[in-house]
Amino acid sequence: MKKIKVDYSAPATSAIVYQSIFLITMPIYLFYASPSWGIYLATFVLYCLTGVSIMAGYHRLYSHSSYSAHPILDIFFLFFGSMAMQGSAIRWAYDHRLHHAYVDTESDPHSIKHGFLYAHFLWLMETPRPIEKRVVRDHYERKLLVFQNEHITLCMVVTNLIAFLIIGLLLDDFLGALMLATLTRLFILHHSTWFINSLAHTWGTKPWRQELSATNNFIVALLTFGEGYHNYHHAFPKDYRNGICWFHFDPAKWFIWLLSKLGLAKNLRVVVENNKPIVKKG
Repeated sequence: MKKIKVDYSAPATSAIVYQSIFLITMPIYLFYASPSWGIYLATFVLYCLTGVSIMAGYHRLYSHSSYSAHPILDIFFLFFGSMAMQGSAIRWAYDHRLHHAYVDTESDPHSIKHGFLYAHFLWLMETPRPIEKRVVRDHYERKLLVFQNEHITLCMVVTNLIAFLIIGLLLDDFLGALMLATLTRLFILHHSTWFINSLAHTWGTKPWRQELSATNNFIVALLTFGEGYHNYHHAFPKDYRNGICWFHFDPAKWFIWLLSKLGLAKNLRVVVENNKPIVKKG
């Protein structure tokens, strides 16, 4: 595994510390508290909203431009994407575009060649490389994305505070809103997302590109709204789908398709049809 130089000022390092504290305090909370079903439901709903904003928004829209979206979706994706606490859409897209350009090489930001834990989260604890505008030039022309990128810490704090206060007030359980709807949700969402870089580059099948470390992993798909069909995604990153078969579990694909039927998304890119590569828009 690659030896890392921990940047203790990096936001991700603080997140790792909070997660360690969370793992210690959560059993104590569950032993003494009796959260209502409303808290569990609110946690699940927020998990879905934040998760789909990362997978369908940060990933398939902003990183790969696999479809075109109505401007109102920027508000949705950036609000709940900020609540996911995975950085700004511009930073996320920058790192991810580098990952695809240099996958499995030294220039890959989170190469699995440096070990499972490095690809999973240790890379986040290093000093972030400066964003090269040429890589994400298209996003610097969008005011909302630039605003979020410049004020990402504030956006992450405010969005989570709003969710915490609303749930705490509505359900009269601020401790549950903190421990479950905020901390538990973030813990599960973070590690599920990180599994795409680690587990989906370690174990699974390779029906499309056998020379790559990326694999199709159904478990990761279940955790990440369909992102587990990673071998296909690395073979055809511009496709708005990850799971191309009808039986593939890909809620992000279904969400984008639904948006297209509502007139909020268009130009859905499909690269493979009937297991044969094509070039198609529509």
